[in-house]
Amino acid sequence: FGFYLLAMVCIGFVAWHRTRDFDDYILGGRSLGGYVTALSAGASDMSGWLLMGLPGALYLTGVSEAWIAIGLVIGAWANWRFVAGPLRVYTERTDNSLTLPDYFTTRFAADGKLLRIVSALVVLVFFAVYCASGIVAGARLFESVFGMSYAQALWWGAAATILYTLIGGFLAVSWTDTVQATLMIFALILTPIIVVLSTGGIGESIEVIRQVDPSRLDWFGRNELGLIGVVSALAWGLGYVGQPHILARFMAAESLAVIPQARRIGMTWMILCLAGAVATGFFGIAYFAQHPEAAGAVTENHERVFMALAETLFNPWVAGVLLSAILAAVMSTLSCQLLVCSSALTEDFYHGFIRPHAGERELVWIGRATVLAVALLAIFIARDPDSRVLGLVSYAWAGFGAAFGPVVLFSLFWGRMTGIGALAGMVVGAATVILWKQTGSALYEIVPGFIAGSVALVVGSLLSRAPSTEVQARHRQVRLSLRESGY
Repeated sequence: FGFYLLAMVCIGFVAWHRTRDFDDYILGGRSLGGYVTALSAGASDMSGWLLMGLPGALYLTGVSEAWIAIGLVIGAWANWRFVAGPLRVYTERTDNSLTLPDYFTTRFAADGKLLRIVSALVVLVFFAVYCASGIVAGARLFESVFGMSYAQALWWGAAATILYTLIGGFLAVSWTDTVQATLMIFALILTPIIVVLSTGGIGESIEVIRQVDPSRLDWFGRNELGLIGVVSALAWGLGYVGQPHILARFMAAESLAVIPQARRIGMTWMILCLAGAVATGFFGIAYFAQHPEAAGAVTENHERVFMALAETLFNPWVAGVLLSAILAAVMSTLSCQLLVCSSALTEDFYHGFIRPHAGERELVWIGRATVLAVALLAIFIARDPDSRVLGLVSYAWAGFGAAFGPVVLFSLFWGRMTGIGALAGMVVGAATVILWKQTGSALYEIVPGFIAGSVALVVGSLLSRAPSTEVQARHRQVRLSLRESGY
């Protein structure tokens, strides 16, 4: 476990020597090949919730929670197929945009600073919550492995991630993501296989689960939600097109040509990981029903099911590797989220408003300082020991999906879209998520948020003045270039 932490920090120091300017620090100089692009996008997507939140949900509720995984697979494939290539081309054509707020401002030739400010604020608000989810997952891990108090584990769990992100920037994050993605898939293939063998096979496991609670075998859940619950779970897939930390990987690909290869690698990795996480949580029901004496930690917190299985079933050396996979999931997502927040603060606030003529070296150091500032804010949000990883992730995921999702989609495919429309869609989408969450409705807030944001975007665009001839001409050129490349 300690060796793994040390290796990640060493990668950060190697990346330090490859980081020459702010473009390198934020997007790695757009130099990622297909393999690194695929695994970096996957690892940055699948945070601690993959090994904690999702298995915990399956353990608690049963197969009805697997609809989340199905929705994510559909959404991720559509994101790779329809968004990755166009976004890679468009961000390069819009003055080499380094961040989503930067892209939105340049895409619509928005002279005012309002669009940049609002989009950067959305990044900071929802990523503060998202980063907190990663820090909670890391704290749970250190709490379990080292017997620390939650307050101590909070700091130790975040320290290594903050260090290599602070030092190495985007290249460190992407290279470590590749290592971490490999570790995650190993853990999620091995663990469910051993769990099933330990419970007597698939048939025996299902029979035990039926005896424990037959409703856990019901795909529509054991409550009255039924169709609403399924729609809410599938709607997780809608969020992909609005996640800045995943979209940044598309923007950083070395060329449009590597996207198809990256899509095939990334989707294969994702399907195997999600299937492993679902199987771990589901068959964990049978294992702990047969071994109630080992179920104490899981009964206290169902999100510890993967950790408990790793520590119970494996030799300590193997368990250390498997538990490192949780840390890998946490670190891979947290690091790129910290970097996106840093880029929003540095590029869109500091460089955009405070020091427009700041040099590259100055911007890199400001970027490092803001990584630390955002990390401290996330640790403050995560300080509650009763925090649940999946709950924090679902809220942040919905916020980004509704605020940025419609804006990204329409900006790539609709030439008539305007800056006013983008602003309206962003504000209405984010506000709907926040307000809907307060109602306590069973319907996942991303659904009304995405719909309301899309409607506001279209209405705002149609009611405002049409884009300039220059903006429309650039849109046509991008679409033509994509068609010639097979998109």
